[in-house]
This record gives sequence, C-alpha cells and structure tokens, in this order.
Amino acid sequence: MTIEHHGTTAVITQDKTSLIEFLKKFSVLYERFKSEDVIIHLIDTSVGDIEDFSSLASKHNSAKLSFVVVNADLNQEHFENLIIIPSLQEAHDFIEMEVMQRDLGL
Repeated sequence: MTIEHHGTTAVITQDKTSLIEFLKKFSVLYERFKSEDVIIHLIDTSVGDIEDFSSLASKHNSAKLSFVVVNADLNQEHFENLIIIPSLQEAHDFIEMEVMQRDLGL
C-alpha cells in the first residue's frame, strides 16, 4: 500500500496485495484519512469484492467528504454506492468539482 497526500486528498494505491488484504489494511488505517478526501487506486480487483468498500464510502460521504475508487477495468454502472473512475487525473478532477459544490453549499 502506497499513501500520498495531495493537499486535502489522500491517494491510497494498492500494491502487490490482493483486494481482500488491501481492504483489511485500509480499514485499520482508515482513521488517518477520515478528515480527507480519499482516492483508492486499485491495481488488481480479481480476488475480492469491491463492494466491501461501500460501508467505508458511505461513512466518508456522510461526513461530506469524497471517496473515489480508481480502476479502468471496473464499470460504474455495476456499483450503486461507490464512485468508480477510470484514471487518477479524472479522480482528482471529480474531487475538485465536489469541493467546489460543497463550498457553494450545493
């Protein structure tokens, strides 16, 4: 797991661990990111269930913060409670737009 901070956004990248192991590690470290917008960059989603991130995403969104999953192979249409975006740049752009909306009270 690689962690980078870009302003008020934390980018957490899956390394060579399975999705299941990544989720376990992220869940333990979640408190460190609870006050930041979060981008989860998934490299390999073949072993595990991406929906397991839904509860953390809901918790994060209820705090009026962004929680975005980046993976080019996943389709947003298959996930109700998660925001799936194909690239890191698009994820940063999405969060920037959400921050502007929050600032405007929308």
